[in-house]
Amino acid sequence: MTRFYRGIFIVWVALRYGLDELVLTSFQKPWLRIVARVVSIGRNLDAPRGQRLREALERLGPIFVKFGQVLSTRRDLLPPDIADELAFLQDRVPPFPSSVAIATIERAFRRPVGEVFVQFDETPVASASIAQVHFATVRDAKGALRDVAVKVLRPGMRTVMEKDLALMAMMARWVENLSADGKRLKPREVIAEFDKYLHDELDLVREAANAAQLRRNMEKLELVLIPEMLWDYCHPEVIVMERMNGVPIAQLERLRAAGVDIPKLARDGVTIFFTQVFRDGFFHADMHPGNIMVSLQPQTFGRYISLDFGIVGTLTETDKEYLAQNFVAFFRRDYKRVAELHLESGWVPEGTRIDELEAAIRTVCEPYFDRPLKEISLGMVLMRLFQTSRRFHVEIQPQLVLLQKTLLNIEGLGRQLDPELDLWATAKPFLEKWMIDQIGPKRLFAQLKAEAPRYAKLLPQLPRLLHEFLENKPADHRRELLELLAAQKRTNRLLQTVIATGLGFVLGLVVMQIVVRVQVF
Repeated sequence: MTRFYRGIFIVWVALRYGLDELVLTSFQKPWLRIVARVVSIGRNLDAPRGQRLREALERLGPIFVKFGQVLSTRRDLLPPDIADELAFLQDRVPPFPSSVAIATIERAFRRPVGEVFVQFDETPVASASIAQVHFATVRDAKGALRDVAVKVLRPGMRTVMEKDLALMAMMARWVENLSADGKRLKPREVIAEFDKYLHDELDLVREAANAAQLRRNMEKLELVLIPEMLWDYCHPEVIVMERMNGVPIAQLERLRAAGVDIPKLARDGVTIFFTQVFRDGFFHADMHPGNIMVSLQPQTFGRYISLDFGIVGTLTETDKEYLAQNFVAFFRRDYKRVAELHLESGWVPEGTRIDELEAAIRTVCEPYFDRPLKEISLGMVLMRLFQTSRRFHVEIQPQLVLLQKTLLNIEGLGRQLDPELDLWATAKPFLEKWMIDQIGPKRLFAQLKAEAPRYAKLLPQLPRLLHEFLENKPADHRRELLELLAAQKRTNRLLQTVIATGLGFVLGLVVMQIVVRVQVF
């Protein structure tokens, strides 16, 4: 019955806030129109549709707020006004009682909280829909005291999540069956994506592993600090990490007063992001101001501090190639190449006319070239490309949509710090290096090195294979042997040709590097 009443409440909220207008603009069944009109008598729909959707999600609770946050990243599916409004959703959730947090810690570690921590601050310092954070102190292996932050999963989240996800999936089926517009929004696919994302975020050990990977990747860059995870104190419901001390990046006046170079801070943020994307293919995908601080400690002064690693993005080599070539083609105004990249990626449906896709992309991108490069938003370019792709029924991969959302966050933050920030000038070295690595000798040698184990295993077997071949021939095998020797001579000449061609190819690659540096960039 609880699930039934919850479903009734969700439908009531949806109708009261006019959400039926968002996805059911063309009811296929007359009786539904009558029901909607009766239930929605007296509702006020003066507010914009995006605002009404945001307020409805906030009314429905934490899981729906989190769903709206995830949905805001799917700009390939949503109209811009709705996506922009959903981006304002915040986890304004009251903290749960400290006694509950302590009970969760004691259940996870099977001992009293006083034995786990030397000191535990019962007042939380942060609270969100999934978890809240407390400060504490532990004693390390050498007996020294260490300040830590303890992240505790909100109790009962999995049960609530499973119920609300089941209701969301049921509503998604309704929407698909009742409206052609609903089918276009692919609600069941969106709910499935949210289901996976939410299950991942509910496992705090996964977040700790993400943080550890980013910490290793960023260690030598010396631009960002990522808290160390204390693995002896990590559990799916509780993780303990190094306590980070810094100033929230939104407090610009305080940072300026401390002497932080704000324009450099803006450039460093872009450098961190593009390093994670194009070098590592593993990036922090929730880099909004609430998750970023700046260190004022003398030894790490002016460095970023990243927090909250529940959402990370990963890119394959194919993804990185698609992105880099799209950016390069865009800045060369080679719209045909952008269209071809959509085709080569396999995302364009069969029968799509490349010339039509090229014309649509030109219409979207050409206006940007009336502006200086520093005013061009790479995140907006990606967003416009995705929206154009929607018209041609292109299936955009979730990791690229997540990247586009994060890039918009980075650009917004960077230009808030420094309005004169030239994002392209900062991104160019990474794109240039990537292009050189892809077509240069380094790439060729890397591929040969990767294949070397197979060659090493095969080459020693060749004499034995030749011997077995001769042993299995009849006595009169002289002619075959002569033919084999002749074939070996031809092979030798072929190898000589291949080697000569290879040397020429390597020289050609060197020339291509120069061409890429001079002409492409």
